[in-house]
Amino acid sequence: MNKNGTTNRFFLNGSNGKWSPDGSKIAFIKKGEPNGTQIFIKYLGVEGEPTQITKLEKSPSSMEWSPDGKFIAFLMHVSSEAALDPIGVPERPKGATWTKGPQVIDQVDYSQDRVGFLERGFRQIFIVPSEGGTARQITFGEFDDISSGISWLKDSESIVFSSYQKEDAEYARGQSNLYSVNINNLNLIELTSRDGTESSPTVSPDGSKIAFVGSTWTKNFYQDRKMYVMDIDGSNLRCITESLDQTPSPGVWGKNSSGVYFNVREFGQSNVYHADVKGKVKKITNGNHMLTMNDLVGSNAVATWTDPSNPSDIISFSIDKPNKINRLTDVNKDIFYNVEFGEVEEITYKSVDEKYVQGWIVKPPNFDSNKKYPLVLRIHGGPHSMYHVGFNYNFQLHAAQDQVVLYTNPRGSTGYGYDFANAIQNAYPGNDYDDIMYGVDEVISRGYIDENRMYVYGGSGGGVLTSWIVGKTDRFAAASVNYPVTNWFSFVGTTDGATWYYNFKNYPWEDPSEHIKRSPLMYVANVKTPTMLMCGEEDLRTPISQTEEYYQALKMNKVPTVMIRFKDEYHGTSSKPSNFLRTHGYINAWFDKHSVRK
Repeated sequence: MNKNGTTNRFFLNGSNGKWSPDGSKIAFIKKGEPNGTQIFIKYLGVEGEPTQITKLEKSPSSMEWSPDGKFIAFLMHVSSEAALDPIGVPERPKGATWTKGPQVIDQVDYSQDRVGFLERGFRQIFIVPSEGGTARQITFGEFDDISSGISWLKDSESIVFSSYQKEDAEYARGQSNLYSVNINNLNLIELTSRDGTESSPTVSPDGSKIAFVGSTWTKNFYQDRKMYVMDIDGSNLRCITESLDQTPSPGVWGKNSSGVYFNVREFGQSNVYHADVKGKVKKITNGNHMLTMNDLVGSNAVATWTDPSNPSDIISFSIDKPNKINRLTDVNKDIFYNVEFGEVEEITYKSVDEKYVQGWIVKPPNFDSNKKYPLVLRIHGGPHSMYHVGFNYNFQLHAAQDQVVLYTNPRGSTGYGYDFANAIQNAYPGNDYDDIMYGVDEVISRGYIDENRMYVYGGSGGGVLTSWIVGKTDRFAAASVNYPVTNWFSFVGTTDGATWYYNFKNYPWEDPSEHIKRSPLMYVANVKTPTMLMCGEEDLRTPISQTEEYYQALKMNKVPTVMIRFKDEYHGTSSKPSNFLRTHGYINAWFDKHSVRK
């Protein structure tokens, strides 16, 4: 579409589009020859099909144009030699069909949710001429995957990237450094050596500085991030968001290279901030919305925007006049014509330990405070994430069914400072349960909730807390525990996140006591609430064995239950439209079947 939002039209099939520096063409990724996805170029104003400029054996990712437009850098997986080859196995006889060979695994991280089992090897940086030609590998070594978010220096001769080029890198949880590599002589320079992570580097327009997001290592599961700036040789490193007790997104430099703009999600909202290179932080946009800036050209910013009654659309605004927002799209206008949404009311209430908790109530359309309504309590996952004021289809669907919805941000949630997010370290679940129950009490105190028709559900971290809740109270008529962790002891050895798992002080083979104490499975004998379970059969984050363990325990205790196993789903049950509809269909059916507390 045009920059004012007019002439919105189909352009091409593909993904990960990147404008060239001169704005004359777009690089993007789509399926090509010989296999997988390839890099293509589409010239603006030129008739005909896009030009395929790579013919790679594996799919590229994370493309970035060089500032002079001559090269495109990208990441691609490079295979390592097999960890072990069998001895004494003859070659397959001609014409014979053999079973596919086994996967030989010797990595710490050998699987990844939504990817599957990982091929042995590492992501490396390659470059290819933008006019087409042979791709050339410019980083080497079997240390650590190179993270997405590579950035060219202004001279178009070096690339800055995040990795951890050290021996035993796979065991180094929470560690990464920034490096630069020269594309001509392949000289590799370590720019940072902090104890922690550095990621998402971006070079200033004048080429003199690099901004990046970094965290300082702690043993805590939640690692807070700050924005840092340094000179391009790694000197003069300083944190520029020290005064901000919130987490910045990767930054976008201002046009004069004097500071960085970034998004901050806090208190249920998202807005744009600016930090200058001396560390002065200023909030740029304000509003009860989720405004996420995606790019900045001069003073003109482009962002996505949503609020309680509007799904996401694209907006633009001037950094100099941030309160004047230009809405460029209204893609759901026809769908929501004549649809009435439920009112979303923000609440703040006091929980245990004098902690204040933020939440929201969604009321049915045509709400009558003199009536009694069912309550649906929804719990977010993470657990380090944040419910917010952006439009939520699920909540409005419940409201349209004449149900009141409560969703809150208990301790452990992000957006309320580092201490609040880390309040559940070594104690999860714990007082977050109290935060949620106090929220339920707050809504009940308003007089319009039928306490015999209250329901609860959540997924992932929300599934953890839902299974914890039904083991602690029988105040709910029905529950749905979705893709949960129910047994921390068995979870450690089966999740795809073994290296980042630090929920408790010790691993279970060192001291299993906390893992047992905090496992919902250990309290299943207390459960009286009819409890449905849902999980994707391919889940590698909270494997389906976690669901199966809890299901068997519920059945053995004769608790009304059913297990819904979703085909072709990793972590979650709604990545496909049909499964999205099924997820909510089953939840509605379960709550309808057990509509009144017995």
